[in-house]
Amino acid sequence: MSHTSIPLFFNPTAARGRAKSRLPTIEKLLRDNSVEPDTHCSTSMGDLEQQIRAAVDSGVERLIVAGGDGSVHEAVNGIMRADNDAALGIIPIGTGNDFAKAANIPLDWQAATRLLADRITSNSAIRRIDVGRMNDRYFGNGVGIGFDAKVSRIAADLSWPIGDLIYLVAVFRAMADGIITPHMKIVADDYTWDGPLTLANISNGSWVGGMFHIAPMADHADGILDLLIVAPVSGPRILRLLPKLMQGSHMNEPEISRVGVRKLQITVSAPVPSHMDGEIMPLGTSFDIEILPGVLALI
Repeated sequence: MSHTSIPLFFNPTAARGRAKSRLPTIEKLLRDNSVEPDTHCSTSMGDLEQQIRAAVDSGVERLIVAGGDGSVHEAVNGIMRADNDAALGIIPIGTGNDFAKAANIPLDWQAATRLLADRITSNSAIRRIDVGRMNDRYFGNGVGIGFDAKVSRIAADLSWPIGDLIYLVAVFRAMADGIITPHMKIVADDYTWDGPLTLANISNGSWVGGMFHIAPMADHADGILDLLIVAPVSGPRILRLLPKLMQGSHMNEPEISRVGVRKLQITVSAPVPSHMDGEIMPLGTSFDIEILPGVLALI
């Protein structure tokens, strides 16, 4: 049986370095299912993005990324910045795998590899999903400004082998450091917020931090971003909200507001942390965010 050749971009540092050992199995599973991987490993942050952009510019029409949400973030930016288009296949081997959850990709990475190989060899129809843009970068899953960005930064510095529980540990550490409530002005379509808040989360997918169902109504193919605002809250109140955030049952809480938007601008009185798909961005005071409907193809 002939094999279909396809580039495989692999991040050995996914899952805090524990993904490295999975590459031989992924390659074997693909070959056993008639897909011949042309493997490229990333060597540093940003390398995967550059490799993917160059591949798409050279005419590659389909590619696979094996990694976590940071790898997906780089892949989305590589494809979006390229002059050509390419369909993206994902094998989730990261810690949180929020994008995979939103895209209904199996979190069992071996099952995801087999399913992806079947879709490639059968030439299954691609799905088109939305991509967000904040300032000059793209995101597949979501953006956080404020407290959840601080949590993401702390989680990125932890290397404990406890899966997505690392984000829960990071929440407690962030609370111990103090809860910032910066003054933000948010102008989004017909909605305006002008005042202090704990966080602003802008979701394309519904999960963040692996275990928090932060935007249960989000759909990455509806042309809408879910803007979730949490008004200033105390540490004890955050502890009471955590179980609801994990279950997605927090939307009726008095401190929480949600609105669907297509475009928004956020300005902050002093530099604040932000993240895109869990990747930490430089401190900033101005954030222009919009949805780009249907611009990304998924295998």
